[in-house]
Amino acid sequence: MVLRSAKLRFHIGASRVHRWLALVIGVQLLFWFASGLVMSLLPIERVRGEHLVERSSPAILEQSRSRAPLDLVLRAATRPVREVRYRALLGREIAEVESIDGTISLHDAETGRRLGPVNAAMARAVAIQAYRGTSEPPSVRLVVASTPEFKGVLPAWRVDFPDREATSVYVAQNSGRIVAVRNGTWRLYDFFWALHIMDWKNHENFNTPWLMVFAAGGLALAIAGSALLYLRWPRKRRRTG
Repeated sequence: MVLRSAKLRFHIGASRVHRWLALVIGVQLLFWFASGLVMSLLPIERVRGEHLVERSSPAILEQSRSRAPLDLVLRAATRPVREVRYRALLGREIAEVESIDGTISLHDAETGRRLGPVNAAMARAVAIQAYRGTSEPPSVRLVVASTPEFKGVLPAWRVDFPDREATSVYVAQNSGRIVAVRNGTWRLYDFFWALHIMDWKNHENFNTPWLMVFAAGGLALAIAGSALLYLRWPRKRRRTG
C-alpha cells in the first residue's frame, strides 16, 4: 500500500511538472521547430546573396608589368608588416599591406606610394562591378557602428540596390573588398536565427541565459514525459490459477 501510494504521488508530481513545463516551454519549442524548419528550407547560396553578387572572381595580374620593389612598399607602411598581397582594384593594380595588428593599407603597385581610404565613389563602383542583378542606380552611405545586420570591419560603405530583395553590399573602407552581402532572404534567415538562439538584440550570442534556461526546461519536459509514458503504459495482468 505504501509502495502504491509513493508511485501515485510520483505519477501526480510528474503530471504536474509536465503540464506546467508544457505551458511555459511549449511556445519556445514551437519557435525552435519552426525556425529550424525555415532555416533548413532556405538555400544557403541565396542567404549569402551569391545569386546577386559575385565576390570571388579573381583578377589576373600582368606578369610583364613593372612593380615597385617590396622594400619600398614596406618602408611606406607605418606599422610592422605581416603580409603583402598584390591584387586589382577597379582595374588598377595595388599592394594590400596587412600589419601585425590587423590594420590594412593600400599602396600603388608601381610606385609603392600609400593610397588613401576607399571613398564612396570607389565603393559604389566596386559594388556595381560585382552586382549580377537588375536594379536602378544604388545609393551609398558610410557605416561606422555595428548593427545586427553588419558586424564586420568598420568603417564600411553600404551600397543599397533598390531591387526586389533590397540588396545591400558592404565594402570595407580600408581595403575596398566586399565584406558582406545582405538581402531579403538573409534578413528572413536572420530573423528566425534570432528566434532560434533567443538573442533578439544582437542576433549572435548562442549562450544567452534565456536559451540555457529554456533548453534545461525542455530537457525536464522530455524526462517528465518519458516518466509519464512509462507509468501509463498498459501492462498485461498475469492470470491467477
